[in-house]
Amino acid sequence: MNLTIENIVLIGSLLLFISIVVGKTSYKFGVPTLLLFLGIGMLAGSEGIGGIVFDDPKIAQFIGVVSLNFILFAGGLDTSWPAVKPILKEGILLSTLGVLLTAVSLGIFVYYVTDFTIYESLLLGSIVSSTDAAAVFSILRGKSLALKTNLRPTLELESGSNDPMAYVLTIAFLSLVVNQDQGLASIVPLFLQQMILGGAAGFGFGKLSKLVINKIRLDFEGLYPVLVITMMFITFSATDFIGGNGFLAIYICAVYLGNQDLIHKKTIFRMFDGLAWLMQIVLFLTLGLLVFPSHVVPYIGIGLTISLFLIFIARPIGVFISLMFIKMKLRRRFYISWVGLRGAVPIVFATYPLLAGIDKAHIIFNIVFFISVTSVLIQGTTLAIVAKWLHVGLPEKAKRIYEKEKFLAEIPKAVMKEITIGAQCSSVNKKIVDLNFPKNAIIAMIKRDDVYITPKGATEIQQGDTLVVLSDNMEGLNAVQECLNH
Repeated sequence: MNLTIENIVLIGSLLLFISIVVGKTSYKFGVPTLLLFLGIGMLAGSEGIGGIVFDDPKIAQFIGVVSLNFILFAGGLDTSWPAVKPILKEGILLSTLGVLLTAVSLGIFVYYVTDFTIYESLLLGSIVSSTDAAAVFSILRGKSLALKTNLRPTLELESGSNDPMAYVLTIAFLSLVVNQDQGLASIVPLFLQQMILGGAAGFGFGKLSKLVINKIRLDFEGLYPVLVITMMFITFSATDFIGGNGFLAIYICAVYLGNQDLIHKKTIFRMFDGLAWLMQIVLFLTLGLLVFPSHVVPYIGIGLTISLFLIFIARPIGVFISLMFIKMKLRRRFYISWVGLRGAVPIVFATYPLLAGIDKAHIIFNIVFFISVTSVLIQGTTLAIVAKWLHVGLPEKAKRIYEKEKFLAEIPKAVMKEITIGAQCSSVNKKIVDLNFPKNAIIAMIKRDDVYITPKGATEIQQGDTLVVLSDNMEGLNAVQECLNH
């Protein structure tokens, strides 16, 4: 077959279709969807039945970085601040100190069981030190797993925010491998710069993005998700340009936006949910194509040894030490230790040594790939079982009640009232998105000049409007009255 643009599109669309269809039934067999995507990529690769030759780490890295932008941003948008706030300290400790301890402990182990130098060993440890957001989000947000108390937001916050730390460590130790004359102290300024600038830029671009989204009047609703994508890429690239951590910036920006009132918020959320899944599939397919299984086979022994050490020792060390001063039940700590899934992110980070051209880059890449596969295979398939063993999962009866409550919470509302807007109302000529409307109430309809209007975030309240307001209770209606200054 001659490789043309049309053929590339055909092959790509067929791979996407196969991935979606296979992924639909994967959980019936207890296999994580993302592992199947990776397997389909390998089957389509140069050593599989597809015979597609792909050996370009630079393109793979580019696809990986773009995909991670969407995955982290979508995860941040779906992160509820009220749910995250009580466990913010645990999440930050796990995503910083926990990642560092995991990287160092694994690096020291690698140094003693291989012929790697100490910096090469710490580089390998850094690459696989973070949990994978794509893997954790896709599994924890599946309907098959419901966890007690604040376990789920803790795990999601950690997986969404720990990639920046792993990225900084990877870049830092890679620079030490390339420049052997530098010492460990030389990476401290880089770490501080990346984290401080990344955090500040993320919050700043979050506020700017909210202002842009709500103030720019676009003629088509479908353009608003495109606008958000634009702001996402500006946040990442501008932060990286000034020396900050772009991954941290887009996650913080997304968390901020996800908890604000935005025009066409539902449309934006749905779009990013679909794009996140698309990018997860594309990312795993690409990495599957990049891998040569015959190159991985010679490292199965050492890869399995390192992977088991990471799962059963290095990850628990990172979790238990970083949370040692946090009041938490022992079985919750064990479960957090078990949900240390490695996925596509370490494989993407493993392309950095390849592009830097260091001596053991291919060995590191193949070992990292094997670690990611075994982690998803061993841990990803047993999350529900381990949750049951440790008594941190909700029983089926409680799970059904929990899901019913979630469903009912999305169906508004119990109390209705019509409110006519007078000239004295401060809400006149204001957009609904700018009203700071109570969360437990909605404007179901607006009657204007005997015409009923379906309200949207960009709809402006006018004098003489009659608002049909629905709320959970009378307290919600009272809050609405105060909001409208009626």
